[in-house]
Amino acid sequence: MQRSLKFVKHLPALGVEPTVVTVDPERGAYPVLDESLLAEVPAGVRVLRTDTSEPFGSYKKLTRREQIPYGGFANESKTSLTQRLFKFVRGNFFLPDPRRGWNRHALRAVAKLLAQGEQFDAVLTSSPPHSTQLIGLELKKRYGLRWVADMRDPWTDIYYQQELHQTAPARWLDARYERQVLEHADVVLTTSPDTRRLLLGKSKKLEPSKFHVIPNGYDESDFRQPSTPPTDALLITHTGTISETYHVQELLRAVAACAQRHPAVPLRLRFVGKVSEGVRQQVAAAGLAGRTEFLPFVPHQESVGYLLRSTALLMAIPDVPNNLGILPGKIFEYLAARKPIICVGPAGSDADEILRQCGAGQAFPYLDYTAMLAYLESLVAQWQTNLNLDLPGSAHTRYSRRALTEQLVKLL
Repeated sequence: MQRSLKFVKHLPALGVEPTVVTVDPERGAYPVLDESLLAEVPAGVRVLRTDTSEPFGSYKKLTRREQIPYGGFANESKTSLTQRLFKFVRGNFFLPDPRRGWNRHALRAVAKLLAQGEQFDAVLTSSPPHSTQLIGLELKKRYGLRWVADMRDPWTDIYYQQELHQTAPARWLDARYERQVLEHADVVLTTSPDTRRLLLGKSKKLEPSKFHVIPNGYDESDFRQPSTPPTDALLITHTGTISETYHVQELLRAVAACAQRHPAVPLRLRFVGKVSEGVRQQVAAAGLAGRTEFLPFVPHQESVGYLLRSTALLMAIPDVPNNLGILPGKIFEYLAARKPIICVGPAGSDADEILRQCGAGQAFPYLDYTAMLAYLESLVAQWQTNLNLDLPGSAHTRYSRRALTEQLVKLL
């Protein structure tokens, strides 16, 4: 959502007039909503909101859950037999995903625009949900529109695919949809080099020249508020969703050990957003319950404020297959906050490379307790002489949303 929103925000000033086709929020279902971001849509941008046909209302009734699942089931770390059954149904009967019920409504809206004589130079479809790419495929077939397929995540290689328990026919059909999209799109965008590599391997018909990497980024206007790290604690903040899949146990153990070694240093943790019960238990097992604050999901601008009121920042990459190309959108906002970044994830990954290039930190393999503890102790030593560990330099500016939208405009 952030990526598409920020493209739309900056396109008009760069000479491109966007029309947005999306779901009426009264008709769709989402794990969370942030109404404050509506203010970022430029006044002159036309937004068409359609009906949709999705199964999430039935899911909530049958599971008696108030919240629908995230795409990767990050909010369902421990699932019942009923929920596992729903995952199987989702993975085998709703392909590519349950959001496909929106497609006919979106296609109807575009057909109406074209029937009224409107002309468009290109259509951009952004996913996941990857069913949205089938809209672009159909528009390409019907009208010959130039089509940019924006793939924010892998498709059949996405980290939670194995949780869907797909049968062989379902895997074949899902892969066929993926291959059709990649072969027919005029331009394919990915957010990381490793995702580009994965997608290029899906068909011998694919030309590398049409695959381009435009990473996620940060919006400079979100960081106009000042950085005010606390003076009464060395505070490490994580924002967003985190579950047991992210394997932060060794990092938590290192934080606890560092706190014991330096009792005079008030070392604190803060999680803002969705934290699974399993991770909460890991925090308690490490003896960090008294040093840890848990805050619920907050509007985006408030989340940025928490970054700027921190000493250092924590991010983690899920310990799943093909995770070298996982680039969480938060990494770029973390960079813009100019705080030291502790990343739990594979060394040599795309995230690790970006952190090192910007001099903001590095990725620590999931089990590398010794390296994590050494880095934490270096932060403690610095903090004891300077309470503000904000980083110098401007290497992060290459990831500003405007600069990235300029790249998109060239491709359009």
